[in-house]
Amino acid sequence: MQSKRPLSSTSIAALIFTLFHQTISDAKALHAHCSPSSCGDIQNISHPFRVQTDPRHCGDRRYTLSCENNLTTTVLYLFSIKFYVKSINYNNYTIRVVDPNFLKDNCSSLPLYSFPVYNFRRYYDAAYSTYIYKGNDEYWNSVTLSEVITFLNCENPVNSPLYIPTTPCISSKTSSWDLYGRPEAQYSYVINGGTAASELKDSCRIELMVMTSSQEIVRKKSNISYVDIHNEMSNGFELSWLQSYAKIGEGRCYVDDSNNTVQCSSLYYPACDPWRLTHPPCGIYKKILRMFEDSLIALATIVEVLIGLDLLAIVLLWLVPKTVLGTPCVIAFLIYKWRRRHLSTYDVIEEFLQSNNNLMPIRYSYSNIRKMTMGFKDKLGEGGFGSVYKGKLRSGRLVAIKMLEKTKANGQDFINEVATIGRIHHVNVVELVGFCVQRSKRALVYDFMSNGSLDKCIYCQEGNNSLDYKKLYKISLGVARGIEYLHRGCNMQILHFDIKPHNILLDENFVPKVSDFGLARLCPLDKSIVSLTAARGTMGYMAPELFYRNIGGVSYKADVYSFGMLLMEMASRRKNLNAVAEHTSQIYFPSWVYDQIIEGNDLQMEDAITEEESKIRKKMIIVALWCIQMKPSDRPSMNKVIQMLEREIESLQMPPKPFLCPEQKSVEDVGETSNSKCSTIPSEDDDNEEMSLFLNSNDNNKFADVKGKLKVHIC
Repeated sequence: MQSKRPLSSTSIAALIFTLFHQTISDAKALHAHCSPSSCGDIQNISHPFRVQTDPRHCGDRRYTLSCENNLTTTVLYLFSIKFYVKSINYNNYTIRVVDPNFLKDNCSSLPLYSFPVYNFRRYYDAAYSTYIYKGNDEYWNSVTLSEVITFLNCENPVNSPLYIPTTPCISSKTSSWDLYGRPEAQYSYVINGGTAASELKDSCRIELMVMTSSQEIVRKKSNISYVDIHNEMSNGFELSWLQSYAKIGEGRCYVDDSNNTVQCSSLYYPACDPWRLTHPPCGIYKKILRMFEDSLIALATIVEVLIGLDLLAIVLLWLVPKTVLGTPCVIAFLIYKWRRRHLSTYDVIEEFLQSNNNLMPIRYSYSNIRKMTMGFKDKLGEGGFGSVYKGKLRSGRLVAIKMLEKTKANGQDFINEVATIGRIHHVNVVELVGFCVQRSKRALVYDFMSNGSLDKCIYCQEGNNSLDYKKLYKISLGVARGIEYLHRGCNMQILHFDIKPHNILLDENFVPKVSDFGLARLCPLDKSIVSLTAARGTMGYMAPELFYRNIGGVSYKADVYSFGMLLMEMASRRKNLNAVAEHTSQIYFPSWVYDQIIEGNDLQMEDAITEEESKIRKKMIIVALWCIQMKPSDRPSMNKVIQMLEREIESLQMPPKPFLCPEQKSVEDVGETSNSKCSTIPSEDDDNEEMSLFLNSNDNNKFADVKGKLKVHIC
């Protein structure tokens, strides 16, 4: 009887390639049925770009363009910021965009937001700010599409060829581009191209970073005026969409010049350079590399032969060394494991830092940390992670230093912080200045926030002057923009999972900063649902799907829910759950305030406010009620939350009541309600189809007893 032979690795690889090739062919055939679109001066808009009026299957939704100003202007939104599209080049896969605030004939015009090149770089390369091609040789070549122009304010004049004065276009007395509201410095400069930390003068501070695609301007370090630089910046900058063709595991994509097609590879070699060890060697070194490659192929062949040996032969080959060397090997292994247990956390962190050596934050030694804090003299606070101390850098900049004394999960909380905020820059996300890793000593260095955390400002306490509603509204809008940037502003989606007042810091001008990324997760932009081994977050702000998985998958909508609970507390200036409330109906504030709005009653609270503030508070509450809907699919995205907060209150619709079975039940009603069905709620994400939600029969009755006053039933 002939035995069945398993498929060889070659056969499996061929099968996978065939299926993958068929999938790509089907996708291309689908896009082939889409007619090109046009808007203003931009003609023949095709895949991966699409306009909002195109059919759903056309183009890539991440590359959606809008046609504005009576269909004369093509607009691309990047990180929720508007850019005009100047051209799309399908030959070299680039798009040129410009900030609408740039005016060609007005050299004092500047964009409102800082836009460094790092926003378009993945954490391990420069994927969207470079154009990669492969010529007749066997190596890839890269062309930098965009570089950065750095704007600075300085207290003292700087005499350096790198510092180009912006006068008379921009002066400290006439400029309005200090984004953070600090007192304006006396002198304004720009640095042409990237700048190292050593080139930044102590009296200067970076205020704005703008991208340009003029390589001639960047290379021309002298004999250049600010007017020349501004004219080039007003022409916009180029970005490449080559990386959009990459599938999971394919690494980098490039243009093959031989046939002008896009290819993707998990291996990426830059141009040959014999003088750099990080590049593939040339000449004799190249031959040596090839020799090692041939040896590896021979070794792989030997391994494949060994796998084909008879099982008995393998057992015999294993038993002989086991008998002779068994005991010493076991002892050596136990010693190895004992040492690794003490060093594993440090090694995990070191391995992460070594593989991500392009991080923007500075790595400090532990002795530097001690000097900054003057021996940990000024303690700002303490939490479950450890303690926070006030410190000062040599430049005089104040910082807050978090000592991670109780790190967990093999240092994963430390890695989460550095991997997320270590690579991003946004006005509403706390800036990570640096970090320290020295064996068991771990520290994170942040900008110092003089007004502390938001929780100290929103809860009414005696002797504490809380913020007015206009200021609270601006803070809520800033927090929403920060979270929206985390969700859509980077190449990887960042899910925070711990949005709460304590993790929102306020600088000297009450500009909010989202902080504490210890529970954050990095996910691909195209991955809508993430898998978690355990619920994470803070009770009272955690989304219900983290506990009840059958009401929806865990996604970025979990952060939307947490923001809704935060926004509700900001609007009410109290905790959402208050067991000592005067009336039992007010114990759970969202339920009470929803009924008040539906019945048309005035929101009678303890504080006396004006009519304008009352409208602001009501708008914040309505938006919060949308955010805390039970089903994730019923919650808006953070982009839509920002739009709702910016609208007039008259244009907002009331959402459904934010829980599925709103009636209050007591423990005695369990037998009568155990089979009750939940209310039907329309879902935006499912084309307004009505969907009924049923929980597992084992979870039908969950009760929370708040000091005996109320039993809340969740169906």
